[in-house]
Amino acid sequence: MEGVVRTRVGYAGGTTKNPTYHNIGDHSETIQVDYDPSRISYQGLLDIFWNSHNPTDGVWSGQYKNMILCQDDEQKREALESKQQVESRLGQTVVTDILPLTAFYVAEDYHQKFYLRQAPQLMKDLSAIYPDQKDFMNSTAAARLNGYVGGYGSLDTLKEQLNSFGLSETGNQKLLDITGAGLTAVCPVR
Repeated sequence: MEGVVRTRVGYAGGTTKNPTYHNIGDHSETIQVDYDPSRISYQGLLDIFWNSHNPTDGVWSGQYKNMILCQDDEQKREALESKQQVESRLGQTVVTDILPLTAFYVAEDYHQKFYLRQAPQLMKDLSAIYPDQKDFMNSTAAARLNGYVGGYGSLDTLKEQLNSFGLSETGNQKLLDITGAGLTAVCPVR
């Protein structure tokens, strides 16, 4: 997605110190999105959030609850306004918590860039480019590739960006094969 600089998965929204997947405590699984506000607004990210799931569905576990974690009062105000707009549009109660971000704990390496990890040829190429897992996790290219492999984005944009990812010719072809089944314009930013 244009404007998204980095995505990382992790845990937030609770009070447990240093949570892990097997000891998440009172946190939820979350996605941290770093973005360039000159290319996409916070409101634009909120629109993607609301359109990428059913915000009226409750969840069976706090580990998977719907929430927006705000870094400041302005983000909170915008998130609350957008929630009200969605409720008005749907005519239903939205079950999404809007909370202050107090801490974000990065999830284990094997949780990062989930869709890419299901594509061995691409991971082979990316492991050569990013031998350090932190570099892989923080890579803008890996975040974009993860979205494409997950089926999100524009095929035209992918073709424009294809040679910028550093993949081998085999990797480029595999990426096109994976995404050839069709992309959807809504990106869940995973």
